[in-house]
Amino acid sequence: MRVSTATSSRSDSRMFSVVVQGYGSAQPRQAERTINVPFSGLQPLMQSISRLGGKVLSVVPASSEAAAPSTSQAPAKPAAAKSSAKAAAKPAAKATPTAKKPAAAASVSHADVPVNLYKPKDPFVGTVTENYSLLADGAIGRVNHITFDLKGGDPQLHYVEGQSIGIIPDGEDANGKPHKLRLYSIASTRHGDDMAGNTVSLCVRQLQYEKDGETINGVCSTFLCDIQAGAKVKITGPVGKEMLLPADEDANVIMLATGTGIAPMRTYLRRMFEPAEREKNGWQFKGKAWLFMGAPTTANLLYDDDFNRYEREFPDNFRYTKAISREQQNAKGGRMYIQDRVSENADEIFAMIENPKTHVYMCGLRGMEPGIDEAMTAAAAAKGLNWSELRPALKKAERWHVETY
Repeated sequence: MRVSTATSSRSDSRMFSVVVQGYGSAQPRQAERTINVPFSGLQPLMQSISRLGGKVLSVVPASSEAAAPSTSQAPAKPAAAKSSAKAAAKPAAKATPTAKKPAAAASVSHADVPVNLYKPKDPFVGTVTENYSLLADGAIGRVNHITFDLKGGDPQLHYVEGQSIGIIPDGEDANGKPHKLRLYSIASTRHGDDMAGNTVSLCVRQLQYEKDGETINGVCSTFLCDIQAGAKVKITGPVGKEMLLPADEDANVIMLATGTGIAPMRTYLRRMFEPAEREKNGWQFKGKAWLFMGAPTTANLLYDDDFNRYEREFPDNFRYTKAISREQQNAKGGRMYIQDRVSENADEIFAMIENPKTHVYMCGLRGMEPGIDEAMTAAAAAKGLNWSELRPALKKAERWHVETY
């Protein structure tokens, strides 16, 4: 995957009870449910209900009794009533999973992560060992899996899951200068696809766009998709600490990916579920992993056979949810995108996020972010939470990881 090199609203403590029909994938289309939501979350909830085909039956101010469950407090004694007033004004305070950071033992030590072993002025020269298409017949575009031999480096170019490397394509730009490097997310674990620890793989989509009636091919992506086994390539890095996996074997991992944004997710899932990896890395994943994958067609699903196999072999630990925009429809009859899948499964997603061991990873086109934000805003509002406050708190706790381009 190519990686880009590139205030809160006024407080209002009022609570409302929204009675809605046919909202949420787990609800029968005629089923009714009541959602208690703060004033700040009322509009996002209405937007989500409309988009998912639900019907609002009533909106009324919530009574203090109706709102009480969201404060997670027992019936207050008279002496405690005044001291609890502030907490009642912010019912999400105890529900938010960001009250404290994950335990230090569950975090990755960033000091141990290799960075910039090779720089643009003195890159490592690797050798292409394989280059093959990842797409099935009938797919849109061109996406290849490319592997480079890293043997012979001094120092050895090593990396961990979630990092990126730079590629400097051969040739010169229009000004006669060497091409600048492009960053790509690594698609192999630290052991490489050969499990010998001396290769690195990329998942690359050829960039193509129209300009003045002419098809323009991306410089580096075309260079990589066309390259032959045995060719030499200038490599820099590794770089990046944003997308690192937690060290905790009991962590939960939610992954949101579109297109070649699947690259880091592949590294996580291979580390978790490939038998050779599990035997070699001494890290036995025991948590829950949930991958949401977006693609235009079934033929464009990348590494699909591997992910289906993981789901069959580890049904208690892995769940694979696909959003295929040109073949599936959302609740309103439109194209199915990854944010629609997030909305459909919002209750389960938030139940996981409330667990301090849960991490969320998002990777792919930058255009996916607004849709995911909208879905998460509505899902949070339905639980009495403010997503605009929750997301930065998750980020600060190193549990919300985003790499888009």
